[in-house]
Amino acid sequence: MYELMEAHGRAFDNDAFLPAVVGYYTDTNGNMLSFPFNSSTPIMYYNRDMFEEAGLDPEQPPETWEEVADFSRQIVESGAARCGFTTSWPSWVMLENFSAWHNVPLGTLENGFGGMETEFTFNNELVARHWDNLHDWQEEGVFKWGGPGSGPDSEPMFYSQDCAIFFGSSASRADVAANSEFEVGFGMQPYYADVDGAPQNSIIGGATLWALQGHSDDEYEAVAAFFEYLSQPEVQAQWHQQTGYLPITQAAWDLSKEQGYYEENPGADISLKQMTLNEPTENSKGLRFGNFVQIRDIISEEMEAVMTGAKSGQEAADDAVARGNDLLRDFEAANQ
Repeated sequence: MYELMEAHGRAFDNDAFLPAVVGYYTDTNGNMLSFPFNSSTPIMYYNRDMFEEAGLDPEQPPETWEEVADFSRQIVESGAARCGFTTSWPSWVMLENFSAWHNVPLGTLENGFGGMETEFTFNNELVARHWDNLHDWQEEGVFKWGGPGSGPDSEPMFYSQDCAIFFGSSASRADVAANSEFEVGFGMQPYYADVDGAPQNSIIGGATLWALQGHSDDEYEAVAAFFEYLSQPEVQAQWHQQTGYLPITQAAWDLSKEQGYYEENPGADISLKQMTLNEPTENSKGLRFGNFVQIRDIISEEMEAVMTGAKSGQEAADDAVARGNDLLRDFEAANQ
């Protein structure tokens, strides 16, 4: 990316992009490898009407996991809903972002940014404790597992008012607004109060645009011009406001403020506050692991084994790390 823009004399400044976005798509020397576009991060959506019915303050969403459990109990016990909370994308939300938010590593070598010799190390006490808690909260009736992968049942459980709290992508904001026949509140991801340094910052999902080798100079000139166009504050601000994806540049964020978007849409800046809460660390700037699409499926499978009671959180995390490391070695062998 940085070579393409320089070769064609197009304006491109890494510093114009939000640090948590830049960190995900740069090499260890800070060079931008691809063009970040539809970037999102998981946030908390909650049913403000249900909070009021349960005697909770709809202006004060839970901040810690302890509060999520307490709020959920009160919601269920009051009869406001049959379920306190659910989640989509369990690997992304309840492992990848969970780890970054608590500033603990997923793996060695800067979460894979430092080379293909990386290994997973997320089978730590914190992750095991959280997965066990999710199982226990499900047994108690305050949490509902929406399924592996994207958690296909979780978002509908929020729309149908089965569950009062839903953890999902900030990019779902437009869908949530269109499908919710109740007032929606927005909050940051929770953290465990006894973990030093938490909360740190969340990491992104979404996609990035790549320019591949083997094309003509004319084609690359057009690609560079297109990337420059996409970088314009007006373009990024419009995309952000209409979808819920992040405005990937500071200028687009500032323009959205000037246009009064956040005043008219309370909570629309939650994702940005999460991403920029602290300067990203080696544990929280993102991740770069080969075969990770398949590894996410493994993580979801192991988490589901915890939810069904087949494994403890520690057993599932250990097995996910072992199975994931096998695929990392396959990737390394295939790309040497």
